[in-house]
Amino acid sequence: MSMYNDPTLKIFTLNSNPKLAEEIVKHVGVELSETSVKRFSDGEVQVNIEESIRGCDVYLVQSTSEPANEHLMELLIMIDACKRASAKTVNVVIPYYGYARQDRKARSREPITSKLIANLLENAGATRILTLDLHASQIQGFFDVPVDQLLATPRFASYFKEKNLEDIVVVSPDHGGVVRARQMADRLDAPIAIIDKRRPRPNVAEVMNIVGEIEGKTAIIVDDIIDTAGTLQLAAEALIEKGAQRVYASCTHPVLSGPAISRVQESKLEELVVTNTIALPEEKQIPQITQLSVGSLIADAIIRVHEQTSVSSLFN
Repeated sequence: MSMYNDPTLKIFTLNSNPKLAEEIVKHVGVELSETSVKRFSDGEVQVNIEESIRGCDVYLVQSTSEPANEHLMELLIMIDACKRASAKTVNVVIPYYGYARQDRKARSREPITSKLIANLLENAGATRILTLDLHASQIQGFFDVPVDQLLATPRFASYFKEKNLEDIVVVSPDHGGVVRARQMADRLDAPIAIIDKRRPRPNVAEVMNIVGEIEGKTAIIVDDIIDTAGTLQLAAEALIEKGAQRVYASCTHPVLSGPAISRVQESKLEELVVTNTIALPEEKQIPQITQLSVGSLIADAIIRVHEQTSVSSLFN
């Protein structure tokens, strides 16, 4: 690889997704900086930075994926370590921003946990946040430091174009995802449909109706997060029942917790396309799931931030 000749650029990874971090540094053209994360016997996290970062622009790669609290604590401690080691800037790269689904008070006496996480990151010393496909875009406003939100839609659109699918309709699994579905539909020159669903409690969805023409078409469900895959399974079944010929799905963040893998395997889906913002363990790497890399996208963003050039073109 060609080397990036600026010793003040330092990229570190913690434990959530080291493979993605390795892809990022390969595209940037630097070596992964050295750090160690250890635990005391009672589980307390200890972070050691193994090289000087005085006056450097530091980039920390860490998704707050499962176990979310462990990975979040590692990140907060690492930010504090960088700040105390006199880093010039501490840029936090969070491919998957956990707790993003708790972005508002849906009922009385609920916390707004996304805002709490933003406060914790800022108070620890983060000077910039770089992330992908926030569950709710308004989370950017929870921060008083710059937030760059990259989009995985272009990656997915390119992938599906290469498959040469015919009679495509892009499907939003709920009303909140219409903007995301429209972005994909514009790139694929396809119409959209919307699944009108009711969610009686968290992780439980009931498909109610499908708005749009899907009979005889190839449906592509577009979502940002797939957790237990209950909504996805129901949506695929409903689309087939309403006349769709084939059903594909894409999601940026493959949380895939609990019964998700078995539900994907038992569903009507031909293929689920995800990114590597969350590392998939071997038991979740099934033939039905295709994982695309966002390493080069994040690497490009890091270079542009470091060189103080425009990042906005990467948003599209």
